[in-house]
Amino acid sequence: MSPKALDYESLNENVKKVQYAVRGELYLRASELQKEGKKIIFTNVGNPHALGQKPLSFPRQVVALCQAPFLLDDPNVGLLFPADAIAKAKHYLSLTSGGLGAYSDSRGLPGVRKEVAEFIGRRDGYPSDPELIFLTDGASKGVMQILNTIIRGAGDGILVPVPQYPLYSAAISLFGGSLVPYYLEETANWGLDINNLHESVARAHSQGITVRAMVIINPGNPTGQCLSVANLKEIIRFCYQENLVLLGDEVYQQNIYQDERPFISARKVMYDMGPPISKEVQLVSFHTVSKGYWGECGQRGGYFEMTNIPPKTVDEIYKVASISLSPTVPGQIFVGLLVNPPKPGDISYDQFIRESKGILESLRKRAHIMTDGFNSCRNVVCNFTEGAMYSFPQIRLPPKAIEAAKRLGKVPDVFYCLKLLEATGISTVPGSGFGQKEGVFHLRTTILPAEEEMPAIMASFKKFNDEFMEQYEDHRGYSRM
Repeated sequence: MSPKALDYESLNENVKKVQYAVRGELYLRASELQKEGKKIIFTNVGNPHALGQKPLSFPRQVVALCQAPFLLDDPNVGLLFPADAIAKAKHYLSLTSGGLGAYSDSRGLPGVRKEVAEFIGRRDGYPSDPELIFLTDGASKGVMQILNTIIRGAGDGILVPVPQYPLYSAAISLFGGSLVPYYLEETANWGLDINNLHESVARAHSQGITVRAMVIINPGNPTGQCLSVANLKEIIRFCYQENLVLLGDEVYQQNIYQDERPFISARKVMYDMGPPISKEVQLVSFHTVSKGYWGECGQRGGYFEMTNIPPKTVDEIYKVASISLSPTVPGQIFVGLLVNPPKPGDISYDQFIRESKGILESLRKRAHIMTDGFNSCRNVVCNFTEGAMYSFPQIRLPPKAIEAAKRLGKVPDVFYCLKLLEATGISTVPGSGFGQKEGVFHLRTTILPAEEEMPAIMASFKKFNDEFMEQYEDHRGYSRM
């Protein structure tokens, strides 16, 4: 009998090619151990609320009222909810065609898209058009939508920074394209060397690949670096010269833990450069409510904004978005609140600022605790997390450990991370899941565990790591660099 359509051997080959390390072997093993009763610290995914971060009060109050609009008719509603939250809920309900249970336009609610455009205009100093903004179920859906539009087949390449967030490698595989890596320089704090970009494109061309777009992740995931204005100018000029679409993954723009390199959007830098670049480079920028100090991952709210994209192309993207009918409407309300939060003088403003600053200041402290902790460990070296919510230490694995991993059929950093998980309950992601240079090994962990728990977690890691190195080293003092 011939195989059925959903038998494994007859599946779409692109589906089978997809690899997604963040929810891969380590995560599955951690879930098994959790079922067996072991305490697991899931630092494998940027999921702040799962690690104890409290939601911001104001957005939850507004969405609660939108979800249960009958509360607005209760004479006691003012005893439970502040007046500005009540007014905001009424505002968002007025933008819908029947509350949160009704579909919106496939691009998202026009009123929320207008708020996003106003936010972008304030941030960058250049006006934005709501008609070129699409609300999406988190940034990931938007990224997939745009990649699906760009990739025509295996001959089309997408330049992606390595180490990279596995969404990009997975989506490019799914849509049948080719990932063209450009390597970030670890010794230069994960900076970008423009010569490396030229080499990557030349190598792709020699393999018959047409490079169509370039991805930047700023601040970086998993690497945590913030791109400088000089770097962004080089990137935009490169995209202009090579005729590439620039995809700006800027979901961590609120997560900045140093003052030397603030977040500046690719869009602002491009417009500052002036014509012809500002009129010709095609740019799509992404943002979300899942990151920043909001951490509302489960709400699935995000958007993308298109710059210099022809109207006919926008129409095609709208057509494909229409297949899904509507992004989740509560997620859209969260996006509206992200870009239009309480203002000075509002009843909820002081509490909102207090909660927001508390989260960001704690994340900044945790970034320092984790970087210092890793750098105190034997054969571990780690750049400071300038932004985002991850640490990406290099683990200098001794030859004996690499040999032991190979005997078990494991990639060496997977072997290390599995041993770490079994010994400590800390669930991380091996660097091989993000891409790394040959013979170099890393792991990615979030900086999200509670601040008061962080010293104990780092002590647990240090104890495991030093015992691991003792077991597999021939002698003390194996090279750190």
